[in-house]
Amino acid sequence: MKILVINGPNLNLLGKRQPEIYGKDTLADIAERVDTVFGSQAQITWWQSNHEGEIIDRLHDAGYGKEKMDGIVLNAGAYTHTSLALADAIAAIPVPVVEVHLSNIFSREEIRHRSLIAPVCCGSISGFGWHSYLLAVEALLMKKTNGD
Repeated sequence: MKILVINGPNLNLLGKRQPEIYGKDTLADIAERVDTVFGSQAQITWWQSNHEGEIIDRLHDAGYGKEKMDGIVLNAGAYTHTSLALADAIAAIPVPVVEVHLSNIFSREEIRHRSLIAPVCCGSISGFGWHSYLLAVEALLMKKTNGD
């Protein structure tokens, strides 16, 4: 199974940016842990961009391009709460997308309580720190195995 993990704006600063909210692990640390657990079950590609259009292009490519994927884990960062264009891109592709967040978005500022992408994702996981990524990959593997 081929899984793409897309990380949006400011996630390149993990480990430095607000560690009291996002933890002390870098994105590379998280990738290494997830790859160690699931590397024998899936080919996992990690990618990050601070640019909305690049994320949309990557979603399109994962759905229809030369790098077609079987599943996507998406931490859209703040675009989760603001980007109808990102929601439209997810809805346009025939690949299951799991929304993830390190923090519990519902225990934070009210603007973060609404996800524009959740209705077009097959599931959402938040609040478990780096384990949110583990849970998302596991969900995609189970979905593929069970044919859901």
